[in-house]
Amino acid sequence: QASPPARSFQLDYEEDCFRKDGAPFRYISGSIHYARVPRPAWRDRLLKMYMSGLNAVQVYVPWNYHEPLPGVYDFAGDRDVEAFLDLTAELGLLVILRPGPYICAEWEMGGLPAWLLWKPDIVLRSSDPAYLAAVDSWLHVLLPKVKPRLYQNGGNIISVQVENEYGSYYACDYEYLRHLLGSFRALLGSDVLLFTTDSTRVEELRCGTLQGLYATIDFGPDSNVTEAFGAQRQVEPKGPLVNSEYYTGWLDYWGEAHASTSSAQVARGLEDMLQLGASVNMQSPFLQLPSLPWPGADFKDQYKPVTTSYDYDAPLSEAGDPTEKLFAIRTVISKFQPLPVGPMPPATPKYTYGWVALQKVSACPKGCAAPAWHCPAAPLPSLSLQYADLLDVLDVLCPSGPIQSQFPLTFEAIKQTHGFVVYRTQLPWDVPDLATLGAPPHSICDRGYVMLQKEYRGTLERDGQTTLPVTGRAGDTLDVLLENMGRISFGANVSDFKGLLGNLSLDSSPLSNWLIYPLAIDSAIQQGWPHTALPKSSSSGKSGPAFYTGTFETPGIAWDTFVKFPGWSKGQLWINGFNLGRYWPCRGPQQTLFVPGSVLHVGRPNNITVLELEGAPPVPLLLFLDQPLFNKTLSCSTVAAE
Repeated sequence: QASPPARSFQLDYEEDCFRKDGAPFRYISGSIHYARVPRPAWRDRLLKMYMSGLNAVQVYVPWNYHEPLPGVYDFAGDRDVEAFLDLTAELGLLVILRPGPYICAEWEMGGLPAWLLWKPDIVLRSSDPAYLAAVDSWLHVLLPKVKPRLYQNGGNIISVQVENEYGSYYACDYEYLRHLLGSFRALLGSDVLLFTTDSTRVEELRCGTLQGLYATIDFGPDSNVTEAFGAQRQVEPKGPLVNSEYYTGWLDYWGEAHASTSSAQVARGLEDMLQLGASVNMQSPFLQLPSLPWPGADFKDQYKPVTTSYDYDAPLSEAGDPTEKLFAIRTVISKFQPLPVGPMPPATPKYTYGWVALQKVSACPKGCAAPAWHCPAAPLPSLSLQYADLLDVLDVLCPSGPIQSQFPLTFEAIKQTHGFVVYRTQLPWDVPDLATLGAPPHSICDRGYVMLQKEYRGTLERDGQTTLPVTGRAGDTLDVLLENMGRISFGANVSDFKGLLGNLSLDSSPLSNWLIYPLAIDSAIQQGWPHTALPKSSSSGKSGPAFYTGTFETPGIAWDTFVKFPGWSKGQLWINGFNLGRYWPCRGPQQTLFVPGSVLHVGRPNNITVLELEGAPPVPLLLFLDQPLFNKTLSCSTVAAE
């Protein structure tokens, strides 16, 4: 038998193991999502993973993160995947790459770009020619960046996953998998180890595997290890045992309890697998916040959007802090391979900036404003507030003006990928008595904030309330602000169209003649609005979608912190133009948003912008803490009373 090349990573079907440079090899890996970690924190998180005893990391590549529009690519800054991969190599970590094209990852549309849905009849994750053409175009951009970093070519990428948990998808399209196999081989070469990952269910392994792709499985600590690997042996009778996603925690959905998994259970399951000689990737030793618009959703009998935080009860916390679970895992790993010499890097420093009391500020035509007011019990930082109703600034948020349509159009039909769209029409007749404003089933995607004559009347919600009582006069302006809460990333179908998918009606009579405003809120805020604009005058206590802005200064440091929203309803927060995500304290469980110190300024003001969608408290307060609050689901009335 010929000796293997100097650098090789191969399957050994005789000894049921991997071989690295000809020697038996087993990886103990952890997932890290570079797209969920600010670039200044990459080294810290990877070093902590290395010091925990891992010899590899598993890395997702979200297609929509890098190709926001067809043929428009972004690999700069936080999106510089090549720099991230080079850093893993510098720190001595091998890489298991998961480039999709579909990745799940509780990420918007599983990483697939929303612009694919501009062709409304496209069949995603299938051999539909329109879908394959887009996939091939993307792979021809991405995989040439990967090829020189393959282990065989002198890099540290030992294996590459094709698709992800495809067996859970309804299509079961082997022609699609064969096409992907051909594309990956053509672009990466014949030597790279390609694999699939699926659950242990027989049907999913049947539809998700293909000859030429090594089949691995995923399961958590509540599974019987012997039975789970028995399922892998049904499709791979020989070769290494591999759990590609060992769940060390779980995700959170809005309105449900914070998920947690015991350290002892996780450690016990890991030890059982390692005793069998298995290779394991833990999902996920480090995960962090996804800045909007990237959190996805599941569909399990109903639409279940994922919280902003992706803390996952992971061994490394949202802020990158080692936990009890991490040290339990490290202890298990030490029984099977030597740990790196040296201490575990410490937790990142946090700062309790304290209470910030906000006050609505009215402006004169010359722009003068009332002085800032802050809580004397916590004098740092001080913050002044400006205020503007969202409907009063449509000229700023939609500079191109509205689209006219007889009936509502979806986000995809007007090429709006994320965020918000305002749908505007007029009442066609007088409504002196209560009439029902209603939407067809499953047509509100995902939440609609209803205003009549700029007065907030209530919220319509996917799989929730779809009618509201209204009164008014003929010609009164009806506005509905539609929010995309995240496209489905896992479930029966990821073709998750957004906006008004059907027409609204008034006492069953369809409304028509709509003006549709696609809003570019992120772009406006990143360009300095509203801090560079004059504040709008306001009346105290007004409800409905509105912007609150202000500035604060840190006391000479820029440490990580967490923001709590006492009495606020639902909305989004930006600091210095960085979208930190959704808050929704009355739905929970997440009560705080993580603020990485890297987004804060020292020695100059930090700009805060809050978009409150339903109603701010009479005295708007933000509370900066040194720790997160996750496991608390409250009623809106309880929150308002706090």
